[in-house]
Amino acid sequence: MKALNDRIQMMIGRAVLADAREDPQLRELQLELLADETLDGVEHFEAYGFTSRATAGAEAIMLAPGGLRSHGIAICVADRRYRLTTLEKGEVTIHDDQGQKVHLTRAGIVVHGKKLTLESEGDIVLDAEGDVTIDCVNFTATATGSAELEGASIDIGHGASLEAARKTDTVAGGVINSGSGKVKIA
Repeated sequence: MKALNDRIQMMIGRAVLADAREDPQLRELQLELLADETLDGVEHFEAYGFTSRATAGAEAIMLAPGGLRSHGIAICVADRRYRLTTLEKGEVTIHDDQGQKVHLTRAGIVVHGKKLTLESEGDIVLDAEGDVTIDCVNFTATATGSAELEGASIDIGHGASLEAARKTDTVAGGVINSGSGKVKIA
C-alpha cells in the first residue's frame, strides 16, 4: 500500500522553471521539484493558439500520470514576479516581463509596448464610429500606389486656415474656384 500511496502523492507537484527548450514540437521544460529533484524534458501543454516562454524562476504545475515522474507534463506555467495586479473584474491582458501588454479594459483595448508593428498579407482596415487620433513625435505615411484622404473637413497643420487646391479643384488666376473648401493648410 505504501508504494501506491507514494505514487498517488507524486501525481501532482509544484515546480520552479530552470530552463526551456523551444525546438521540439511541444516546449520541453527543465523543472526543479522536490529538494535535489530536477526533471528534464517535461512537455509543456498550452492552450491552442496561445504560447509563451517564461523565464527561469517562473513556477509550474506538473502532472505525473500514474505517479511516474519520468514522463511528467506541465499544464500551467505562471510567474508571480510579472503578474498584473491592477485588473478590474472581467478584464483580460496578455503581458510579458518587460511591461508590454494588450489590455482588454472595461473602457476599450489598450496596447502598450516598445514598438507596434502591423503586418498584413491583405488590407488593413481601420473602421471607427468615433474619432481616430494619432498623437506622436513624427508621422510618416508612404504608399507605393495611390493614397487617399477623405473627410468633411481636412485640416493640415495646427490652426490650419489657408485653402489648398487638390488635383481635381478648379483654379483660375490663383484662386480656388471649387472643391477645396474642405482642405486647409497652416
